[in-house]
Amino acid sequence: MRDGYKDTVEKVLSTAGIEINGQRPWDLKVHDERFYRRVLLRGSLGLGESYMDGWWDCDRLDEFFFRILRAQIPRRVREDRVFLFKILLSRTVNLQSKRRAFNIGKKHYDLGNDLYESMLDRRMVYTCAYWRDADTLDEAQEKKLDLVCRKIGLKPGMRVLDIGCGWGSFARYAAEKYDVEVTGITVSQRQVELGKRLCSGLPVEIRFQDYRDVTGKFDSIVSLGMFEHVGYKNYRTYMEVVDRCLKDDGLFLLQTIGGNESAVQTDPWIDKYIFPDSLLPSIKQIGGAIEGLFVMEDWHNFSAHYDKTLMAWYGNFDRNWNNIKLNYDERFYRMWKYYLLSCAGSFRARHNQVWQIVFSKRGVPGGYESIR
Repeated sequence: MRDGYKDTVEKVLSTAGIEINGQRPWDLKVHDERFYRRVLLRGSLGLGESYMDGWWDCDRLDEFFFRILRAQIPRRVREDRVFLFKILLSRTVNLQSKRRAFNIGKKHYDLGNDLYESMLDRRMVYTCAYWRDADTLDEAQEKKLDLVCRKIGLKPGMRVLDIGCGWGSFARYAAEKYDVEVTGITVSQRQVELGKRLCSGLPVEIRFQDYRDVTGKFDSIVSLGMFEHVGYKNYRTYMEVVDRCLKDDGLFLLQTIGGNESAVQTDPWIDKYIFPDSLLPSIKQIGGAIEGLFVMEDWHNFSAHYDKTLMAWYGNFDRNWNNIKLNYDERFYRMWKYYLLSCAGSFRARHNQVWQIVFSKRGVPGGYESIR
């Protein structure tokens, strides 16, 4: 007798050109028949957890996700009640409140500096690289850092705030190349520890601090890949902090992953295993948050570059796995592989975007010249 769960999964996947136990790199190889019921009843969470448990494999996870997202399959598979409860919770509770702000640091960015050193470029940049005229990850990340510096018009002696500074990659680059003073804040203790060492001897201060506690005035402000942790209930507060800390003639550059639709909850697997309480903003949500505070001077979408960046990160992670695997386990390896390659497929499908947005307080006199 045919399995109804299997029939349904096969039918849904076929609309994306994916076969069960097929021969193409993006086809699934199912090792445990319980997979079908689990993915239908638990959606994204069931798909990811069953992969972590070794119930299925795929030679090219990035191509698998590109196809299912391009075909909009997630819209056809219902999510479980836990996810629906999280949506309700996110509407009634501030999941990214000041009290909870440091959770993401502990659960993701504090996983281990060895993990990130094995995966990232030499400057430890954990955001999308800029691959125009670049052949390597190191070059592409320096291109991105320099792009940011040029977009905000850095000049020697300026004082810059970096909200979500990571291991100090931007702060170090800006201080070295543009002779500016940088204050960086992060909610990760391990980032503070390593960042301080990497920036030693430079006019850089790295603080363990929530963005809501920042004081002082700065000539320019940047935030690269941190806004995804702010949450829609706090977008306005975040922008008010930037407004308070930015000088009247200064520029603010926001780099963030963005969603094509406004949402109040993230993908359930990503929420549980990778970025708890994260949320991708939409154009509408960002627009509402800046109204009456800033003039949008430039909006640059280079999301295709994130596909290439994630594939480079995965290549580094996979090559260096033997050097760090004593500190992790095989299930972590499968989880991290799934994370990197599923995200690569998502950007390839244009399901997610990455934006660099430049804001001024009152409009740049004579107009802002877009820099690419």
